Amino acid sequence: MTYRVVQWSTGNVGRNAIAGIDAHPGLELAGVWVSNPAKAGRDAGELAGLGPLGVAATTDEAALLALRPDCVVYTAMADVRIFEAIDDLCRILRSGANVVSSSPVFLQFPDGVVPPEMADPVRRAAAEGGASVFVNGIDPGFANDVLPLALTGISERVDEVRCLEILNYATYDQATVLFDIMGFGRALTETPMLLQPGVLTMAWGSVVRQLAAGLGVALDEVTEHHTRLPAPETFQVASGTIEEGTAAALRFEVAGMLDGRAVVVLEHVTRLRDDLAPDWPQPAGAGCYRVVVKGEPDYTLDLQLLGGDGDHNTAGLKATAMRLVNAVPAVVEAPPGLLTALDLPLIPGRGLLR
Repeated sequence: MTYRVVQWSTGNVGRNAIAGIDAHPGLELAGVWVSNPAKAGRDAGELAGLGPLGVAATTDEAALLALRPDCVVYTAMADVRIFEAIDDLCRILRSGANVVSSSPVFLQFPDGVVPPEMADPVRRAAAEGGASVFVNGIDPGFANDVLPLALTGISERVDEVRCLEILNYATYDQATVLFDIMGFGRALTETPMLLQPGVLTMAWGSVVRQLAAGLGVALDEVTEHHTRLPAPETFQVASGTIEEGTAAALRFEVAGMLDGRAVVVLEHVTRLRDDLAPDWPQPAGAGCYRVVVKGEPDYTLDLQLLGGDGDHNTAGLKATAMRLVNAVPAVVEAPPGLLTALDLPLIPGRGLLR
């Protein structure tokens, strides 16, 4: 069976999603939504850096939903427009289209993470439209839901599950995320959006809550903390200039606590130069997602990333896109509602072996 898919946005993740939809034998690209009128009318393949695909991008949301697609791949940025993104998802779901989405990330597993009024509209819209929605990616997503839970399946005893992202973001060309949201290149006396109290927990609390649910544990609380280090000198990254003394390395943890100890931990170690913070955890290869299970026995699993262009950040964007694209058949076939990784079967790359 072939599923008709609409791609919603053509940014860093969206361009890779278009390539993935085109490569998937069970999917057909039915339409592409863009926010920029300058992109309207252009071929989707051109926007994705591919050859012509015969599908023109449009800003006309109603026309796309009138196509009655089986699924919408929603990759529009939500970090600075959370409520607008929720409204988008609700309109799409009420139209009867299923959705796989990279955002808002707390919808990966919202219970106990955000107030019900932030997730309930999505659930109601899914019920009204008889559709399903699955929010995921690489992180939050596959690297800290399916991967660690699978690893605990070969444990005799689990004392702690720790999921780490260890990456250099220098080649990640997204100035809004790096500078405005994460605070890189800003004075250490400034508190960026990501580090405002409670924001880390809202973004990655879904990770620890879902892992705890998968392990059958009720957490006492979720805590967060972070530390930043300055640039020793001025240097350039893809998104701009990092001045000497401004934030150039960030490490944070979101920890699920039980009986006074951390039992499920999400940790990020983000550098803009490889030589910064040498005492912090170091990646395997150019960059990695690491799962550490302490118990009996102890396990450490490194998922190394490397794109075809030799860049680990390209691989991360593609992994997020492919997690969504390859989930389309399972999400379309699932019962209506807000789905989590705990609700879906194993999603292999069926049909992708050449």
